[in-house]
Amino acid sequence: MKFGHEQLDVYQVSLKYVGWAYRLSKRLHGMDRHARDQLLRASQSILLNIAEGNGKGTAPDRRRFFEIARGSALECAAIQDTLEISEVLDCSESKDGKAMLIRIVSMLTKLGRRDGCVKESPGEYGGYDYDNDYDNDNGRDSENDSR
Repeated sequence: MKFGHEQLDVYQVSLKYVGWAYRLSKRLHGMDRHARDQLLRASQSILLNIAEGNGKGTAPDRRRFFEIARGSALECAAIQDTLEISEVLDCSESKDGKAMLIRIVSMLTKLGRRDGCVKESPGEYGGYDYDNDYDNDNGRDSENDSR
């Protein structure tokens, strides 16, 4: 059994990006340590906010966490730009990280616009009422389903 956030493509791509950032950070020393620390923090923030946001019960809460994750992904892109301009990170090497970040930002942008369509199935954790309308969330919308 997997948690709902583990089933999201954006979470899986973000997980790969965190691995990429960790491998890069092993090479950063001395003056680069501030960029290293920021990159590790921001990359983890993407992942953590996706997981936390996906577990929220209301659309505005989910959207807020997805927007924070998106901001962290954009921060990672800026950190990579800093490392490139400082000639610490090769442009071709940065390209792999940027490709993942573009996918992450694109997916998070769309998730932030969905009004809460990203949610786990009701049976996963004992029938939590995801849409807060006090029905049993058995797959039917009680207001729109006359059965």
